[in-house]
Amino acid sequence: MPVPAYGNVARKIFLIATEESGDRLGAHLMKVLRQRLGDAVKFEGVGGLAMAREGLKSLFPIEDLSIIGFSAVIKQLPKVLRLIRQTAAAVVRAEPDMLVIIDSPDFTHRVARRVRARNSAIPIVDYVSPSVWAWRPGRARSMRAYVDHVLALLPFEPEEYRRLRGPPCSYVGHPLTEQLASLRPGVEEQARRSASPPVLLVLPGSRRSEIRQHMAVFGEALDRLQTEGKAFELILPTMPHLLEEVSEGVRAWKVAPRIVVGEQEKRAAFRIAAAALAKSGTVTLELALAKVPMVTAYRTGALEAFIVRRTINITSVILANLVIGENVVPEFLQENCTADKLASALREILSDSPMRQRQLEAFARIDGIMSTGSQLPGVRAADIVLAMLRKSRGIG
Repeated sequence: MPVPAYGNVARKIFLIATEESGDRLGAHLMKVLRQRLGDAVKFEGVGGLAMAREGLKSLFPIEDLSIIGFSAVIKQLPKVLRLIRQTAAAVVRAEPDMLVIIDSPDFTHRVARRVRARNSAIPIVDYVSPSVWAWRPGRARSMRAYVDHVLALLPFEPEEYRRLRGPPCSYVGHPLTEQLASLRPGVEEQARRSASPPVLLVLPGSRRSEIRQHMAVFGEALDRLQTEGKAFELILPTMPHLLEEVSEGVRAWKVAPRIVVGEQEKRAAFRIAAAALAKSGTVTLELALAKVPMVTAYRTGALEAFIVRRTINITSVILANLVIGENVVPEFLQENCTADKLASALREILSDSPMRQRQLEAFARIDGIMSTGSQLPGVRAADIVLAMLRKSRGIG
């Protein structure tokens, strides 16, 4: 039931999400807040298709910010700076009761700092923490000047904010934990997962630049496995906008994968997979929740690798390892991302090896580690936003 309107004045929330994943989070937040507040809440901001379906008219198309890699950012810097100024000015002009910035810290945090400097009365919530625990830890403390509360997707993040003296931080849960039924096998799917030949997933990335970096070396590693006589059924899930790039990349492969397109087909492949070769990123957490043992890899441009190596301060870049708190998933980065090393690790993960068993035992603990109790992550996030609205604006 929506709460009664307070003072007959609708409260205004300005949201900024510039990537698809943030757009989905923003849309869910809008939906729950509208369920709680009815017509007593209005939304403005920047978002994509999901937030548009919830009624948001975006200040600009988020595709304008689909820039990947340090060199690409440098080339597009004048445009990015213009959009930062434009967005901050729109927030100040709107005088919202709250600003919610969602992920994309290189953009959203610059907007938040400008807004705080021009109108310190606007509460600011950061939904999805930047990786302060991985690199540039000083950001946590500096965020206290312009962020009032952080909504974290990962269970270890609140403690990291306390340790780094950042703003208040609450673990709200990861949206993937709401999707376990679509990731885990039913009876027939489990039978296929356990059968021979094993299904091996290949996940080269969700961006064109990542696909270009990984396709050749992944194909070479798979060729080595097949040449050694290792049997497997190969499935490569991708999205419609990447199909042309992926199809072009596999033409040179000696092992032909079955390419499946779309989120539903990807999840169906996860449910029957025995193992995976994946680019590092959120997909590693997705695979861990699906209980699919994996080998991970990552290659990037020389400039980006140079910068990251001098700033990163964690023992693993694999999200599944960080959540579990143990480096159970092997990772092959940059010059270590070779066909020989990937093939050797895949050979282990496709057999009943100690490496495979160690991963499965760790993945069995992940539900407890990521639990939010009886409350769904999106609802938990909305409740914190609503509590802050009530506190700062006197909502009854």
